Amino acid sequence: MDAKKDILLRVYFLYVVFFLLGVAIIARVMHIMFAEGEFWKAKAEEQTIDLKVIEAVRGNIFSSDGGLLATSLPHYEIRMDVNAESITKEFFNDNVDSLAICLANLFQDKSAREYKIDLTKARRGGERYHLIKRRVSYHQLKAMRSFPIFRLGKYKGGLIYEQFNIRARPFGVLAARTIGMERVGAKPIGLEGAYSDELEGEKGKRYMQKIAGGVWMPVNSDNEIEPKDGNDLITSIDINIQDVAEAALMNQLLIHNADHGCVILMEVKTGEVKAIANLSRGKNGEYDEKYNYAIGESTEPGSTFKLASLIAGIEDGLIKITDSVGTNDGTYKFGRETMRDSHEGGYGKITIKRGFEVSSNVAVSRVIYNSYAKNPQKFIDRLTSMNLNVPLNLEIPGEGMPYIKNTNTKSWSNVTLPWMSIGYEVKLTPLQILTFYNAIANDGKMVKPKFAKEIRNKSQVVRRIETVVINEAICSKETVAKAKEMLEGVVENGTAVNLKNPNYKIAAKTGTAQIANSKYGYKNGGVSYQASLCGYFPADKPQYSCIVVVNAPSNGVFYGNQVAGPIFKEIADKVYSTNLDIHKNFEKQPYLASSAFPFSKNGNYSDLSKVLKDLKIKVKSKNEAAEWIITNTLPTGIEVSKINYTSNLMPNVVGMGAQDAAYLLENKGVRVRFVGRGVVRKQSLVQGLPIEKGSEIFLELS
Repeated sequence: MDAKKDILLRVYFLYVVFFLLGVAIIARVMHIMFAEGEFWKAKAEEQTIDLKVIEAVRGNIFSSDGGLLATSLPHYEIRMDVNAESITKEFFNDNVDSLAICLANLFQDKSAREYKIDLTKARRGGERYHLIKRRVSYHQLKAMRSFPIFRLGKYKGGLIYEQFNIRARPFGVLAARTIGMERVGAKPIGLEGAYSDELEGEKGKRYMQKIAGGVWMPVNSDNEIEPKDGNDLITSIDINIQDVAEAALMNQLLIHNADHGCVILMEVKTGEVKAIANLSRGKNGEYDEKYNYAIGESTEPGSTFKLASLIAGIEDGLIKITDSVGTNDGTYKFGRETMRDSHEGGYGKITIKRGFEVSSNVAVSRVIYNSYAKNPQKFIDRLTSMNLNVPLNLEIPGEGMPYIKNTNTKSWSNVTLPWMSIGYEVKLTPLQILTFYNAIANDGKMVKPKFAKEIRNKSQVVRRIETVVINEAICSKETVAKAKEMLEGVVENGTAVNLKNPNYKIAAKTGTAQIANSKYGYKNGGVSYQASLCGYFPADKPQYSCIVVVNAPSNGVFYGNQVAGPIFKEIADKVYSTNLDIHKNFEKQPYLASSAFPFSKNGNYSDLSKVLKDLKIKVKSKNEAAEWIITNTLPTGIEVSKINYTSNLMPNVVGMGAQDAAYLLENKGVRVRFVGRGVVRKQSLVQGLPIEKGSEIFLELS
């Protein structure tokens, strides 16, 4: 029994030991889970490996003529795995001095000694991701790859670099709001936003390890999926015209101390926007592109809307431009409100066409009121049939909404119709107005404005952006012809006569609207003004349409022809002078001289015969061919005869070119002096005189 008890005691002891050990293990696990859980979780996260995204290089944005409007400039962050396996202690010590010298010479921000201290300290500290330099250029990176240690390769030599891209606009503020911008953490705007999917490319991936300090370090290059660069965008912007538009707008804003303004130039047939400028005054008085007013600002257009009103009446068969209307003394009462013309005293009784030319508010409002007073909805319906009530749905975000008041709206009153007819109680953006005018220039076809022409991958065209037709015919051809006649009359005899020039015809309409908006300040008796001008050129064969809008001019001048007109004219003159397609063709003439063959100088026969042979001109010789000949141009070809001279007598070189004359005379020992340029007209030593070596002859050229 004693032995049995002894065995049981030992077993019980072992049970107790194992039980206590189990309790201790459970206690330790619980302690780790709850007391030390966060600590060990952080440790684990510091050593994890993850597949990280590599951003692709964003595509470039080009102007239509090849100018670089936006591009991604790469820069690199350089780090070093100072304790890479291939970098032994001996190898590091042998090369660290040379590496430090190379880094100091390249960056010139620290001495070689400081670089050596940093690298040595990093190695002792076991660093695997030591920062060398931020914002390193590609050329600097290329040089670093040949440095000691680094030349072993991207990972064996400890060289680690990450690429970052900075978006830059080489032309600065030119079309800045239209080009837009791409920012980290924010939605891109302008063309950058509209074509972001095409521009951004395909992202790559690579494995990275999270080391101490929460820093991610690339593991190796074997598992990397290289990113694919984004496609390039070819815009419709012409950088030369854009430059002129910006400068012209800036100049007028400064002259008139205006709050802001915009200008758009568009190609009639395609809707391609060739230039778009938006400038606004800052607190310091300087102008900059801060907002895309051309696309986003929807305001009362004023007199430029009169064209739409009259087209509605003409198309509905209610008015003719030859009809007469009375303007009285320049005022007319609609209910309790008085309509006024800017011209004091009025224009008396005039035709509708003349009323449009001089921009008479009374004339236009009276004729529209008389035509539609019994059924104003018919007027609204005609306006909406011309797409004036719907946005253009541009690819660029931020388009302002058009507003054409309807008869069932609460704010409709007995004066709404006459005031709408002259561009009040309606709202349109500058680009929406221009699109309407462009449709008239395009014989009634309304096309959607476009800012891009192609998507390219390097030189390969990925996609062409075609012209979109909004409305095949906003009105009849007959109505378009009447509208064109009125618009041309504005420049020939009306408010935009300052645009008239002898080289090409312009068709346009001026606009001056009163804008009661505290944003621009209450000037000129409680309101600010909006000066505008919209039209196209050449009027007889429209190729370009243009609108200029200047808001809140404050130096006492606010009419559209005076404020916006000079901007329009400067842009139109630039386009006309640089685009030969606009110029009228010259009448072809068979030839201007008495003969169809070119005039030929006297001179060396072998040279002349070669030229005439290449030109396939027949040569007729009066006698044997000689070295030096006289030419005579006939209706059937060139006749040649030899120059008679002897070796010791002065030859006749009149009619020769300067080169041939000098060659012939200097070979006879005569020093030649020239007066003038061209063909020899006179010689100071006459033909037949004996030649004295070293004598001097003066040749007068034509």
